[in-house]
Amino acid sequence: MTFQEQIQLGIPTQLPPKKPYDSTINHAPKRKDILSADEKKLALKNALRYFEPKFHADLLPEFKEELESYGRIYMYRFRPDYEMKARPIEDYPGKSEQAKAIMLMIQNNLDYAVAQHPHELITYGGNGAVFQNWAQYLLTMKYLAEMTDEQTLTMYSGHPMGLFPSHKEAPRVVVTNGMVIPNYSKPDDWEKMNSLGVSQYGQMTAGSYMYIGPQGIVHGTTITVLNAFRKILTPNFSEGEGVSASLEGIKGRIFLTSGLGGMSGAQPKAGNIAGCITVCAEVNPKITKIRHEQKWIDEVYEDLDKLVERVRKAQQNKETVSLAYLGNIVEVWEKFHTENLKIDIGSDQTSLHNPWAGGYYPAGISFEDANKMMAEDPDLFKEKVQESLRRHAAAINKHTQKGTYFFDYGNAFLLEASRAGADVMSENTTLGREFKYPSYVQDIMGPMCFDYGFGPFRWVCASGKGEDLQKTDKIACEVLEEIMKSSPKEIRQQMQDNITWIKGAQENKLVVGSQARILYADAEGRMKIAAAFNKAIKNGEIGPVVLGRDHHDVSGTDSPYRETSNIYDGSRFTADMAIQNVIGDSFRGATWVSIHNGGGVGWGEVINGGFGMLLDGSDDAERRLKSMLFWDVNNGISRRSWARNEGAVFAIKRAMEAEPNLKVTLPNFVDENLL
Repeated sequence: MTFQEQIQLGIPTQLPPKKPYDSTINHAPKRKDILSADEKKLALKNALRYFEPKFHADLLPEFKEELESYGRIYMYRFRPDYEMKARPIEDYPGKSEQAKAIMLMIQNNLDYAVAQHPHELITYGGNGAVFQNWAQYLLTMKYLAEMTDEQTLTMYSGHPMGLFPSHKEAPRVVVTNGMVIPNYSKPDDWEKMNSLGVSQYGQMTAGSYMYIGPQGIVHGTTITVLNAFRKILTPNFSEGEGVSASLEGIKGRIFLTSGLGGMSGAQPKAGNIAGCITVCAEVNPKITKIRHEQKWIDEVYEDLDKLVERVRKAQQNKETVSLAYLGNIVEVWEKFHTENLKIDIGSDQTSLHNPWAGGYYPAGISFEDANKMMAEDPDLFKEKVQESLRRHAAAINKHTQKGTYFFDYGNAFLLEASRAGADVMSENTTLGREFKYPSYVQDIMGPMCFDYGFGPFRWVCASGKGEDLQKTDKIACEVLEEIMKSSPKEIRQQMQDNITWIKGAQENKLVVGSQARILYADAEGRMKIAAAFNKAIKNGEIGPVVLGRDHHDVSGTDSPYRETSNIYDGSRFTADMAIQNVIGDSFRGATWVSIHNGGGVGWGEVINGGFGMLLDGSDDAERRLKSMLFWDVNNGISRRSWARNEGAVFAIKRAMEAEPNLKVTLPNFVDENLL
């Protein structure tokens, strides 16, 4: 059958042959054995309901074996034979261009060059899933191929509930992931529900079909690293006002971190763009090899003495270089302390939202032995992880006493370290500043970007053509340069950083999978860039474009230890903003919307929402992009303004001046002396 015929078939009418387990692919670790005997029967019944009864006798022992071997039923037999990649939009079958765009994005999330565990349908973060099993994938693609613009597909944690009558202004797909009752949102609740096949962890952009590979975070990481260095290099660094200090002082300085899988793989590339020496530890040999082959890291070391020698040479020569250490990050922090190597800025991007199932590996135990212990003795594994976190934090504390600037990278490092009893709590706790070290959002991204409406706007050229991406880069750059001519001083640094970024995007070779790009823009920038794209599509200069963003943004995510960690009015544990964001995007023109429990900081720790929008050159697309993008950003600015964030007050006042129909409640400030 052709590719299109296979898509339209959905779940096969005849059983395909069993597929051998491919050991060359990076697989998800075995999940813990958490189900009772009756619950295991229920998990099997849940899996078999996708298939006609005549297949049950053959599939039952196979699915039972998967559940016992991997802790999940993935249905490997039904993995498609065709190559998993984003194809040009016209290659997809269907009656709706919007549905075809969604198929393209789903396949991009599962591309072997993009996905962390592609055979388990996991895109990044160790458990960020697009679907729970292959039957869900096959059925979803079939529905999308059949859909008209008068229908909406509803997705329940990877399960396609079905096509429902709607209308052309409605989203084509509405996605929910992990939206469980709050009292059942502990890590083991996820393990159980995921094992039963009834809920999944969509991360942020995995389960919403908007992941574009490590590039998606390279830009934000670059901005973070640049501004972290600005903080240590510029005595008069002022939050919210931007900095124009020379960054020549970055040369020869060290950025130490960990994690090369999924989004964390962006760190060494970002360090190279910023111009520093990046040292990044990773325990997984396959992931390290992939990042080296992709040239996201320059050199790999397995010997700590050789690593130290190489770092000293790079310092002496003031090199820009990224060095991976295949081993545990705790050993690097400790070794650099005994060798008296000065770490200028430090962080961590292991998946500590998922600490007991492969997100963080304990020091002193091999990668293989740790994976075995994780599945066979989870209590001991948890003990070893917490012991390692205490060591990790102790080593960091020794460096910060010598002048290292350490920040939590929103991966729940400080949260889990505190739960392990590590020395990470502030001696002088204030509301919102409980930890010894700040979240990067508190010190950098919040006051400098999110409060002003700047966040990770992204697009994908649905034609699959590299030349279309080049044209969109040029269009975006021209739009930003024009806007900057009249930008107020408060946002000129943000504008300049993004112009510099987009000009270097091609030479930095950031594309993995689809022809995609990301930059930080505010509502004005997003709307004007999107309108310029739509005009170019209408004129036949480029093919259709899919718009989106990371959920890690101004408005889409309520996360008290990351995206909303610089909210100090007591509302950072509320999720009204994320829910309102998705509801508002739905009736303002989004092609699809998603809302998730969980993300980079963990199940039960965050609610995050996202969208996708197809630009096809039509007047309808022009109308929708203006309505939806304006709301998508200003919803978050208004909430940040109400929290008394001065940058957000400034930004929402500008937005009201530009749009007479916008009227936002502004806060009154109380005299602290009066209090």
